[in-house]
Order: sequence, then structure tokens, then C-alpha cells
Amino acid sequence: RIELHPQGIEAMRSRQTVYPSVLLLLHLLFFSCCLAYRNVQLLSGSRFPSPPISPRGRERATKFYCQDSRDVSKGFNVLELTGAVVPQGFLVTGVKSGWNFAWKTLMRELAPQSKDGSYVRPSYNFKGVIGKGSFPDESGRYHLYAGKACPWCHRVELVRSVRGLQDYLSMTTVLDRPEEASRGGWVFGSHDPDPVVRARDLREVYDALVPGGFRGRCTAPLLVCKRTKQVVSNESGDLMRMLNNVAPKASDALSEEQRLRRRIDLYPPELQREIDELNHWIYEDVNNGVYKCGFATTQAGYNKAEHALTHALDRIEEILSNKRFLTGDRVTDADIRLFPTIFRYDAVYNILFRCTRRRVADMPNLKAWLQDMYQVPGVKETCDYNAMRESYFRQLFPLNPSGILPAEPADVIREASGRGAHDVASLFYIREE
Repeated sequence: RIELHPQGIEAMRSRQTVYPSVLLLLHLLFFSCCLAYRNVQLLSGSRFPSPPISPRGRERATKFYCQDSRDVSKGFNVLELTGAVVPQGFLVTGVKSGWNFAWKTLMRELAPQSKDGSYVRPSYNFKGVIGKGSFPDESGRYHLYAGKACPWCHRVELVRSVRGLQDYLSMTTVLDRPEEASRGGWVFGSHDPDPVVRARDLREVYDALVPGGFRGRCTAPLLVCKRTKQVVSNESGDLMRMLNNVAPKASDALSEEQRLRRRIDLYPPELQREIDELNHWIYEDVNNGVYKCGFATTQAGYNKAEHALTHALDRIEEILSNKRFLTGDRVTDADIRLFPTIFRYDAVYNILFRCTRRRVADMPNLKAWLQDMYQVPGVKETCDYNAMRESYFRQLFPLNPSGILPAEPADVIREASGRGAHDVASLFYIREE
């Protein structure tokens, strides 16, 4: 048995990090030289000397060279320029190694990884709750930052919209533009500026409201208190529960419809255990599962996540075979949490995140549920299909370096589901006044 000294192990780890970096730099230098040489050729009009050509083959060869030089782009033409000096295998292996190293580095910056190459979602310590401690339940006191592209923001905005809390909770829509952000990707557009601290991007909001400045990922959704200039929470699940607990007060000037929607209960006591059980595996294998597939950096990590995702989708399809919604004939917290992922599934996750074994369009029960949910009052107003596609395909550079936006899949969401009425009283559990 051979024991490695800790310093030896650290040295090996260091080499594993340094060698790909050196290899990448060497190849970049090599390609720079090729480019410089190519430019000299173009400026001088010189070419590599052609091999001797027989009179018979001269006309055919001339036509070939003219087409090759003028009509076809070959990039730096490295393989042809260096073929007699550098073996092709060395070039291909080197470029693949350098590209893979750079890609994995970008992916770890974008999405933290476990040792087996699986995506690990970060957690935070903002644990404020509306109605407790220094955060009293007051209309107009709080402000929400949310992005239309983000599914975690979408679920919070859904609760706000379905329960008619627009007057209770103001909201700013942040834009996914990492080139303009000082950290993270969320910035404010001129049409919807930050009303709390007049920030340019979400990082400045975090820094202004966290004593001593903020270190970490500047994520949305983010709920803040406008009066005390404090962060309440940036965990979407906690925010959903908070907004579900906001109840109408006798002093609130609300219409009958608004008062009814404020009495909607997405987490009724008699269903809480069932909802929690559903939420647990749906979050792990579907909501977060698509990200585990898309952000995996090893085949083993991807295989594990994709298998769990496919099994979970089949399980949901079976549940919906005899239920209108996940827990029965009314919408609950579990349906709200699932909707943003299924809304994005065929258009984004199936293509970009390699979640290819299932499509919502091919699952009749899940497709009908999606169509049904889209007709729920307050849902369609929160859906921005174009912003979603632009964000994923244009901004997730490590997954789509070209920035090419693929053709849209068939639109099935606007078809009528025929599964029942869509009035508030029929769709939701209603609290007693």
C-alpha cells in the first residue's frame, strides 16, 4: 500500500489545474501566430507555392484553388497551413482540452458544482418573515425585485398575481443583462427604475441594504422593506408562503373580487402534508432537476439528473391522469411551484438543458394541466415567453456560445384544456372571513 504525503497530493492537484491552463495559453499563442501569418499573406498577396502541375491538370487545379481562396471561409486555415509540421492529433487534442477546461471553469462560475460534476444550488441566510419581528404586515411597506425570465421569480410573481396583491406589494422587473451588471446579471431598465435606493443593478441594492456590503450571488427574487431599508428574504419558497399568508383587513378598500382573491389559500391546513411531500420531490427532480441536467459538467452527473427528471415527469403524468390539479380539483401551492418549469420545458429545457427524453407536448395529461393552469385568473399576465427565450439562449453563454435562438416549438399552451371552470371560487380553496 502506498501512502501519499498531503503536500504531494496538493502538488498533484495544483498540476491538474496548471497544466490545462498552460496548454490553453500555448494554443492561444499558436493560433495568434497563425492568424498573424495569415494576415501577412493576405496583405502581401503571397501564397504557399503550389506543387508542380501537369499541363492536363492545370485548368482543373486552377479552378480549385480560386474557389478555395475566394469563395470558402476556413477560419485561420490552421490544419492546412501546419499539416506538414504539426500532427493533426496534437492540434485536435490540445484544442479540445483547452476548450473543455475553459468551459468547465465558466460553468463552475455560473453554477457551483459538487465533486461528481453535479449542480448545487446555493442557499442564503436572509430569514425575515412578513408579520414577524421587525417586518409587520403592512400594505405598501415591501418591494419585490423579480425577473421575467427566471422560474424562481415567476413562482413568487404568480402568488402575488393570483391573490391580487399588486396594491399590497410593489414590484420592479429586472432585466437579464450581465454585460451591463457590475456583478450577477440583473440590471434596471429606464422604463422600470429602482424605486428603493436608485440603484443601477441588483448588486447595488444588496450592497446598500446589507450592513458592510454583500458578498455572494446577487439573486432574484428579492424582497426588501422600503421603510427600514432591509432585506427580508431572497428565497422563493419562503416568499411564496409569506404572500399566501397575507389576509385582507377590514380597513382595506377592496372590491368584492379583490377581497375574494385575498382570501385564496394555496396551502390549506388539511393538505399541507401532501403538498410538502409533492414539493419535496418535484423541487429536487423537476424544478432543480432541469438545472442539474443543464449545468452538469460530467456524464455521470447528467445521467443521474436526467434519469430522476424523466421518472418524476412520468410520475406527474400518472397523478394528473385522475386529478385536475396535483392534489385534487383545486389549485394549490404545489401547482404554482410546478408551473414555471413546465411553462419553460419544451421551449428551453428540452433543447438547451438536454432534457430530451420527454416533451410536454407528448404527455397528454401534463399538457392539459399546463393549458388549464394558463387559464387560471392571474397566471397568463405573469408569462413572458420572449423574455424567457432571449435570456436562456442569449445569456447562458457556456451552454450556447453562438447565441443562436432556435425556432420556437409548437405552441400548445393557448389551446383550451376542457378540464373545468376557471372562476376563482371553483379553482381555489377560500379562507373564511
